[in-house]
Amino acid sequence: MFGVSRARSTVHNWVHKAELQPESGKQPDHVAVDETVIRLNDQQYWLYAAVDPETNELLHTRLEPTTNNGLARSFLAELSEKHGVENAVFLIDGSKSLRDGCQRHGFTFRYEKHGDRNAVERVFREIKRRTVCFSNCFSNAEATTADDWLRSFSFAWNQLI
Repeated sequence: MFGVSRARSTVHNWVHKAELQPESGKQPDHVAVDETVIRLNDQQYWLYAAVDPETNELLHTRLEPTTNNGLARSFLAELSEKHGVENAVFLIDGSKSLRDGCQRHGFTFRYEKHGDRNAVERVFREIKRRTVCFSNCFSNAEATTADDWLRSFSFAWNQLI
């Protein structure tokens, strides 16, 4: 398209070396969190994601081979280390593990299926759509490569919105 040829291995190496991450230090009033299943190389993984519903910026992502209360708590702890979310209201769907994680960390949360979550659900759908494209283009990629790609995608997404 741009008249530049590049090997897939070059793109793969760039993603690993760039270590792009969404900017830290945000202090949103609300944070929408979700866990959703994505497929990578015919295997199921759980994508944890946090979004600022006011700006639609991705705050944090993490890819795990399963879901449980401990992983949800760990995800929320990482989110808290990166951003000032102690006073934020967490918007969650029916996820019991995210509800447990919010309770364990003492975060204020509320179940919300509509409202601010509607806009955020579009962000989550776009992540899933792009992940399918990633999986199709980079077959046999390791989960760590996909996790790196998701962080790089989050960085790029935040630059474009």
